[in-house]
Amino acid sequence: MKKVERLLDEADQDRIEEIYTDEAVKFIRGSQEKPFFLYFPHTAVHTPIHPGKAFQGSSQNGRFGDWVQEVDASVGRVFDTLRELQLDQNTLVIFTSDNGPWLIKGPDGGSAGPLRGGKGSTWEGGVRVPTLAWWPSKIAPGSVCDAVAGTIDVLPTCLKIAGAEVPAQPVIDGRDLSPLLFGQSKDSPREAHYYFSSYNLQAVRQGPWKLALETQRETMGKDAASDASVNPRLYNLDQEIGERTNLAAQHPDIVAKLTALADAMTAEIGGNEPKSRRPPGEVENPVTLYPTSDKPKERRNAKQSSPLAPREEPSAPKAPQTYDVSAMLRSQPNAHLAEQDGYFAHATLDAENAPQIADTPFTLTCEVTTAQRDAILIAHGGASTGYALHLSGGKLIWAIRHGKTLTTAQTDYPADNQPHRITASLGKKGPLTLQLDQNTPVTATSPSLIRTQPKEDFCLGHDNKVPVASYTAKGKFEGKLRLVSIE
Repeated sequence: MKKVERLLDEADQDRIEEIYTDEAVKFIRGSQEKPFFLYFPHTAVHTPIHPGKAFQGSSQNGRFGDWVQEVDASVGRVFDTLRELQLDQNTLVIFTSDNGPWLIKGPDGGSAGPLRGGKGSTWEGGVRVPTLAWWPSKIAPGSVCDAVAGTIDVLPTCLKIAGAEVPAQPVIDGRDLSPLLFGQSKDSPREAHYYFSSYNLQAVRQGPWKLALETQRETMGKDAASDASVNPRLYNLDQEIGERTNLAAQHPDIVAKLTALADAMTAEIGGNEPKSRRPPGEVENPVTLYPTSDKPKERRNAKQSSPLAPREEPSAPKAPQTYDVSAMLRSQPNAHLAEQDGYFAHATLDAENAPQIADTPFTLTCEVTTAQRDAILIAHGGASTGYALHLSGGKLIWAIRHGKTLTTAQTDYPADNQPHRITASLGKKGPLTLQLDQNTPVTATSPSLIRTQPKEDFCLGHDNKVPVASYTAKGKFEGKLRLVSIE
């Protein structure tokens, strides 16, 4: 199995499609005497845009269109090779994409046409993509099917066609699409389609009806529009593909039916603390296969580093450092704030600028004013590592994540909507301490310090990615946060 053959400079980028295609054709020629599976993910047309010299200026849609032209030529070379080797009558080719356009990139990001939203969202423009399937002896030319399907269906479809069966365990969500491909059916093999953002289920579709359950951002890098904050929202995609008219009030029966489907799926694999029967794979100390200019991440107990990646030298013990998070948020141009009179309702500090807490004892202090009984106050981390301060059923909870182990210390929080001083710490050997105002501190014992720096953003009033802890909060924090610091 090849890893990194070579690193490309700016000029080499213009040849990336040519290089990929040469390798794909070489693989097909070398595999023609036996069954084979070729996964050929094009870099095009993702930014940065680098059409080859032969295609520059070849389209009427700028360099984006030029690179689309080159992708078309690349696919043509693959087809020509299959025909030349007389493999075309016994080969299924599926051409699709992983997500919609990256709208904030302008002309380089692509277009979703009439669909709303883009990459990084659960609007149709973020997840609905065209798909072409080609198998001359099996699939009727020019046939069209609009049944809901997804890339998760590729595995069970290929297994079925190859004469194998999908194993009962672990559970596979995909379905066999061969009846759709071969014109034997026009109905989706799924009861419903679920739109997840990380672990959180944001929408569910059955037939023409799509029910949005959570606030949906427009695209990666662009927050939600005002109408996307009204939940639930019901759309009829057959009548209006652009998802603008909320029909929830007119069809309460459909809302109830789709909500029940969503609740069942969330209970199975979703939610802030998923009880999944098919958990994701995790790598404790990932090391890139190629040199990177990104800020090195601290790693401990890595089994082996790639020879292409510089091995990190052991660092000297860290001196204590104090982070005035409130000041950091105001000074960072990429911090997303909702601030009034010196208080934060919610804010985000990107991971690169977040407080560095890896392998270091630290204390978090803040002042909180809220009448909410369930709320996310502070979160930094995800499913592998991190820490969070939140309210759940009137309990103030300080949580530390070590992989699948979540350690918490908790105390009662008053519903008086008055300012309260919170001090939460993680000690050298793993003890947690949580103190509200001048009350007696509560303690718990975690396995250790947080050994690796969380790669997620530092969040106030919300948790914008994979949740650190078991939250019961719905929606964003309603209240005030001030004087936030970590030392």
